[in-house]
Amino acid sequence: MDQSSHMSAATLQIFQHHLYELSKGLRPLAMMTLPSVEATSIVARLRTAGIAHHVHEACQHRINVVFGVASAVRTVQGFMTGPLCNLSAEHDFMLGILLGYDREMQCHRFLSRAGGNTVEAVAEPTHTVAPSEPVLIH
Repeated sequence: MDQSSHMSAATLQIFQHHLYELSKGLRPLAMMTLPSVEATSIVARLRTAGIAHHVHEACQHRINVVFGVASAVRTVQGFMTGPLCNLSAEHDFMLGILLGYDREMQCHRFLSRAGGNTVEAVAEPTHTVAPSEPVLIH
C-alpha cells in the first residue's frame, strides 16, 4: 500500500501546498497537526525527499509534524518539548515567526503573553519630521 493511501486528499493537498511555499522561500517552516496514521505517511514523504523535520506529540492521538529549513527545524526542536500552549512567550513568538505568521500580530500576541502590555502602552517617538524637512527615501 503506498503512503498516500493513509492520507486524505485534503491532507495531501495541504502538505503539497506547504512544500510549494517552502520551495519558494515564503516561510522557513511549516507545521501540520495530524492523526498518527497520516503523520506517519507525511514523515515517510519528508524522509524520502530529504526534508528536515521534527515530530512532536500534540496529544494522545494527534502529532505535530514540523518541517522545512534545517536550521529552523533544529531551532524549534530545542523548545517543542511539551504542549504548545505551555510555550514561553518568547518561544511562542519564535515559532509563529518561523511558521510565517503575520509579524505584527505575533508582536501583539507576544506583548499580551509576556505581561499584559499592549501596543497602546508603547511610547510614541519624541521627534517627528516637520513638514518643511526633506524626507529621504532609499
